[in-house]
Amino acid sequence: MNEVAGLSRRCDAGELMAERAFDEFFEAEKDRLLRTLAFITGSGAEAEDLAQEAFTRVFERWGTVSTMNDPAGYLHRTAMNLFRSQYRRFARNLRRAVGLSPDPDLFGQVEDRDLAARVLASLTPRQRAALVLTEALGYSGEEAGELLGVKAATVYVLTHQARAALSIPMEATDV
Repeated sequence: MNEVAGLSRRCDAGELMAERAFDEFFEAEKDRLLRTLAFITGSGAEAEDLAQEAFTRVFERWGTVSTMNDPAGYLHRTAMNLFRSQYRRFARNLRRAVGLSPDPDLFGQVEDRDLAARVLASLTPRQRAALVLTEALGYSGEEAGELLGVKAATVYVLTHQARAALSIPMEATDV
């Protein structure tokens, strides 16, 4: 605490007032934040860690936070964001450790790409281009038309023809 007092003497009057205002804010909000975090986390130690980090982040931005309508709301939102980040990180690490992350089916991906390439090869180049631009790449009919140098209506017709051409072989293979 003496170190803090020494730092205070070196600050100018405005910074000293801001520090006192933060100290008052800290005293007014610490118990409520700790109770909230302890309830959410189920651990007093974890709640203290999160509260300390939240207060540190608020202190770093105190010049801006102190002028807000609800600095306490900002503090609690900061603490909740920290908790969510910690929870997501924990869940991700747990999935990795337990092996719940599904292994990618590399052969299935290769087979899917091969099937897509064969199906698209059966289309005319214009139909293929219209279908890929609108369905795979998400362009609108107007945007795809500009890229292909045709009207949007032509893109819609080509896409419809491509879908119709692709539905026939799929129905034949399903039987």
